[in-house]
Amino acid sequence: MNAPVIRHEQRQHQTLTPRLQQAVRLLQLSSLDFAQEVNQAMGNNPFLEPDEAESGTPTVEGDNTATPVNDTPPAPASAEGSAEAPSDNSWEGESWSQYGATRRNNGSDSDFDFSDVTPAAQSLRDHLLAQSKWLTSSARDRTLMATIIDGLDDDGFLRMTLEELKDLSGLTPTPDDDEMAIALKLVQSLEPAGVGARDLRECLLLQLRDDNDPEKASIHRLAQEIVVEHLDRLAMRDLTGLARSLGLPEHTVSQAAECIRRLQPRPGWRFGAANTRFVTPDVVVRKVRGEWTVVLNPAVVPKVRLNRMYADLFQSHRDARHSDLAAQLQEARWTVRNVEQRFATILRVAHAIVQRQRHFLDFGELAMKPLGLREIADELGLHESTVSRVTNNKYMATQLGVFELKYFFSRALATTSGGTCSATAIRGAIKDMIQEESPQEPLSDAHIARLLARQGLQVARRTVTKYRQMMRVPAYEMRRRRANG
Repeated sequence: MNAPVIRHEQRQHQTLTPRLQQAVRLLQLSSLDFAQEVNQAMGNNPFLEPDEAESGTPTVEGDNTATPVNDTPPAPASAEGSAEAPSDNSWEGESWSQYGATRRNNGSDSDFDFSDVTPAAQSLRDHLLAQSKWLTSSARDRTLMATIIDGLDDDGFLRMTLEELKDLSGLTPTPDDDEMAIALKLVQSLEPAGVGARDLRECLLLQLRDDNDPEKASIHRLAQEIVVEHLDRLAMRDLTGLARSLGLPEHTVSQAAECIRRLQPRPGWRFGAANTRFVTPDVVVRKVRGEWTVVLNPAVVPKVRLNRMYADLFQSHRDARHSDLAAQLQEARWTVRNVEQRFATILRVAHAIVQRQRHFLDFGELAMKPLGLREIADELGLHESTVSRVTNNKYMATQLGVFELKYFFSRALATTSGGTCSATAIRGAIKDMIQEESPQEPLSDAHIARLLARQGLQVARRTVTKYRQMMRVPAYEMRRRRANG
């Protein structure tokens, strides 16, 4: 039997220090997540404090032509410098007070806040409850309807079972199945059509049955049959196979399919306030004296600094009992340095991108050059993964719009002349062709591929299809049907 042997081996491996780990984590965060992270650090670390001092906008090292970005809107004119306010007191009447209009602290008649009288978006619940009051139904039925309406989600679907809603109604005696079914039918009779459905199939059927156009009765009956029995095949857009299964001409099935596509799969989407998320650019690009310059957006740079008074006080009285405070002081110093390093790296990468893609800024998508992460990494002496983290969830504001930094990177595609072209430029060419096509005779993907080949761009038909779908442009047949009515 072999005895165990102890053997020593020397191996080298890289280990990230805590500071580098924090720097990497902060670098890949979006501006919103980064601001939350810094604010949380200031709340938990007594050695960090907000920097209230005004500082100039950082610019690329060696670039003295950049100007600070002023995103502050102009201040409204005061009452004295503006047009003379109305002499009457009509704004103080009940017609304004009923909307909740408020007066500013200075008491000027012309200083009402008009945002207070902006009508609020009506919720789906309020819209349905307002309709239910006009139905000739009993108080018990209206209570059950209100219970079902409260159980609807934002899309207008009823995800809860009627059995679960019975106990939530609070009625005595507890409603039976027939009462719940009647209340559900009443809710489903309200506008918008399709509300109160329990799945997509029921939602579409409610909308088809709500349309009583006699001229389309046969098409609607066929559409209902497709929804009930062949919805999965319709989702696959297999109209030929669907027509074969139904034993009907393909153009008839196509009309029924188009009728279904015009329905609203989420009837409650247009009610309530829209949850709009705005993108705040990390860097701003402007042309100054004929040169493209890059500056950081001051709105995304958190003003944080080391609390020098606390740090000096701790250093003069520190001892072994204060190890926790020593760790917090070290972490505070790392945070300040990593904040500076994050924005310096973003600025360097953005500046390198702008230098490579300045023709895009001048002429648009068709002038976009092929660009890889490695090219920027080699130019700046960074690792490719660092450039990837910098460009992820970071945005650049240009005169052409706001773009994610990753948008400026695209692979190179060979041309017949021996050169290269970026995928973004090809998408731009496809977009221009579709915009200029005849609505009655739209271009197919194969035709677009042939037109690109004439321009020296060898692009496969399936690649054209992929780019068209990325731009959310309907297929050739769909565009032609819409144009021809």
